Amino acid sequence: MRIDFHGRPVDEPRIRAGFIGCGSHSFRNIYPTFQFAPVDLVAVCDLVPAKARTFAAQFGAQRAYTDYHEMLTRENLDAVFIVTGYDPQGRPLYPALAADCLAAGCHVWTEKPPAATTAEIERLQAASRAAGKHMMVGLKKMFFPANEKAKALISDDDFGALSLATLDYPQYVPAVDEFQAYLDQGQRTSAVGFLDHLCHPASLLLYLLGMPASLSYERSAYGAGLATFRYASGAVAAMTFSHGAPGNRGMERTVLISDRGRRVVVENNIRVFYDRMVGLGYGNEPNYYQGAPEQVSAVWEPEFSLGQLYNKGLFLLGYYGEVNEFARALLEDRPPVKGTLEHAWQVTRLFEAFAEGPGKTIEF
Repeated sequence: MRIDFHGRPVDEPRIRAGFIGCGSHSFRNIYPTFQFAPVDLVAVCDLVPAKARTFAAQFGAQRAYTDYHEMLTRENLDAVFIVTGYDPQGRPLYPALAADCLAAGCHVWTEKPPAATTAEIERLQAASRAAGKHMMVGLKKMFFPANEKAKALISDDDFGALSLATLDYPQYVPAVDEFQAYLDQGQRTSAVGFLDHLCHPASLLLYLLGMPASLSYERSAYGAGLATFRYASGAVAAMTFSHGAPGNRGMERTVLISDRGRRVVVENNIRVFYDRMVGLGYGNEPNYYQGAPEQVSAVWEPEFSLGQLYNKGLFLLGYYGEVNEFARALLEDRPPVKGTLEHAWQVTRLFEAFAEGPGKTIEF
């Protein structure tokens, strides 16, 4: 039994899940989704015993562990959620943890970034295939309702063909020596932050346009940057890393332009605009206000007065969507549609391409 959106008990299957990691991010954003998604939290694990016990009590798990191997052995789990962090060199801990969980016969969901290299992702893909279990990564931008609406709009026949996309994201771009020190010398540099946060605009780019054919970028002396992507379809995309910009009026903006006078804009991950223009002749139109409502622009924006689910950060920021997709996929015996290991590989490949440095074209 679980509780539905209306607060009513419903007889619906749930996945039996364990959780590795009891930190602040998972406390705010992942554990709370289980009250809405079909997940039965059976056990939690953390290296700090008090944290494991407290999280288990707070979120309704039956048992707490400090050794995830013991949890995997003792519990009959369908899946394991993993939200940990980095080792002292700044390498994500997920590859080894996920591989152990897959080998134990569990499906796996991890936060991003899943790994520092595509080679690690490829080993996870092999482990997933060998175990016959799915692995999904929390690429939340693919699950933002505003981005899902934008994807639906550009996929409609009315939009036409996508010609140009621009994505603004406030992120520092490391210098080449910072990338090299991280990837080649095992030093923890600003490249760790870039690996962590590139997942957001990169996964959105992949969701909206797919994997590009090539990448080139330039970096300012202060860490801001501009990347351009070329697509086999003929479309181009630009990603601006607006390091140094204030975030007090929103941190992100996505613009999608078609070949037939259509434009989709996502402002601050909340407002979605669909702009269409009724054709007006030049110099001979006395009245601009033409066109029926369905022929011109439309705007979607949630209100924040009512206690609606859609106003909660768990839903607006995609956390519910990604956890629900993982759980539903397992219950329906199918692979996840978004946040897959293939998407994780593509995001990580883009990170590796940036590490090659600015001023060159990297072909994919």
